[in-house]
Amino acid sequence: MDVMPKWAEVILVPLISLILAAILSALVILAIGEDPVAAVNLMVTGALGSTYGWGYTLYYATNFMFTGLAVAVAFHAGLFNIGGEGQAMLGGLGVALICLFIPWPHWSIALIAAVMASAVFGAAWAALPAYLQAKRGSHIVITTIMFNFIAAAVLNYMLVNVLRPPRSMDPSTARFPEAVHLPSLHDMLTPLGISFSKSAPANISLVIAIVACVLVWLLIWRTPLGLEIRSFGKSGRAARYAGIGSVRITMIAMLISGALAGAMAINNVMGEAERLVLNAVEGAGFIGIAVALMGRSHPFGVFLAAILFGFLYQGGAELALWTDIPRELIVVIQALVILFTGALDNMVRMPLERLFLAARKTGA
Repeated sequence: MDVMPKWAEVILVPLISLILAAILSALVILAIGEDPVAAVNLMVTGALGSTYGWGYTLYYATNFMFTGLAVAVAFHAGLFNIGGEGQAMLGGLGVALICLFIPWPHWSIALIAAVMASAVFGAAWAALPAYLQAKRGSHIVITTIMFNFIAAAVLNYMLVNVLRPPRSMDPSTARFPEAVHLPSLHDMLTPLGISFSKSAPANISLVIAIVACVLVWLLIWRTPLGLEIRSFGKSGRAARYAGIGSVRITMIAMLISGALAGAMAINNVMGEAERLVLNAVEGAGFIGIAVALMGRSHPFGVFLAAILFGFLYQGGAELALWTDIPRELIVVIQALVILFTGALDNMVRMPLERLFLAARKTGA
């Protein structure tokens, strides 16, 4: 029997960790001579106080949902996929090839093809590290990290030598045709009589990310394959004894993980930039690790954690713009959130477990 109830595991532990991170962040802001209350107010206003702020918060959150889900699926199989950054880069390459070289009549048809292409390119980039782990025993952490650098080199070569328009000095593709431009939240909500900022980058990819959360939940907790993935992640030896093939589960879990990371390109490449640029991923692959840790590798938790990190990104941008607080401090705040919700998780969990155990003994 678990010492701590499920609701405390899912809600109370992350909440206390966030409060501790917020307190320490406030002390850091005080130490540089700024007002932490004013800083929080500015972050909340900038990220949530207008449809423009919400548009950017949701745009960042969409990226983090995809990469967080990618890490979460691998976690359930006992694998640590740190290659989301490279998989998202190659996913962007797949989107660019689909959008630039096929004349699509409408964005909806192009979107389906782009989702498939980004997922295939991301999965393909995860396949070799998965094979090396399953067949050769190469550690998945090392291989996925190295593949991030290889992906950056591949993307750089493609943008500079293959896809760059003539006479252009910018390492990027040409702008995608008008027919494949995705509708923004403004375009989607206006017919419903809801006013939303036209300049905000949030787009229909948010809906796809939410659907992905639901599909991952169904996969992991409502299918025989999901049971095999979770069983293998809990104990590979017991799973093999039960007849679950380690090579098969490792390959499947990593292919799904890479496909989810690659699908992020729908949002930032097809939806926002409407072209492929060199630094399109902007660290979202690594933030996905924090999102999965904070969300306890549950799709609903990943959804909430992605919203939080979207808030931190957009609110941090507002702080850097309107105050003397340096942009680097926002990275420190994000690092504190990751530290308390990930590395120092037991610092919160163990005292809570003792409290619940003591309360159970008292009640008995």
